[in-house]
Amino acid sequence: MPLQNYTLDNVTEAEYSKILAVWESSVKATHHFLKEEDFEFYKNLVPQYFSAVTLTSLKDKNGQILGFMGTADGNLEMLFVHADARGQGVGKILLAYALENFNITKVDVNRDNEQAVGFYEKFGFRTVASSEIDGCGKPYPILHMMLKKQQ
Repeated sequence: MPLQNYTLDNVTEAEYSKILAVWESSVKATHHFLKEEDFEFYKNLVPQYFSAVTLTSLKDKNGQILGFMGTADGNLEMLFVHADARGQGVGKILLAYALENFNITKVDVNRDNEQAVGFYEKFGFRTVASSEIDGCGKPYPILHMMLKKQQ
């Protein structure tokens, strides 16, 4: 069922614990390839990035954060949807907003997160390069995707 009556808001520092809970729910639902110790490593690391990006949340009519994204310099640095809100259009709304308002042209995706790869491909992103390790040097291959220019 498509989402209705939602708001897009800038994330405040007071909401960091709420978006970390969304991150945790999302990653547990989509990143089955992560080892438990690496999940804990990233859970401790991710909040350090929150202040380095422009954070936008999507809230339902009750003010619950269903998903969020972080953008910086034309890059979609993070986009996570709470497991309970998957399939409702949250990711599509956030990405469309990022494309329109933040001129996003690049995103990096875990190669093994096939749903995310397909999601970005539907929006016109294409893999232009790959890395066998992630930005932390861990063995989780990354696809570097760019938005294909419309002709």
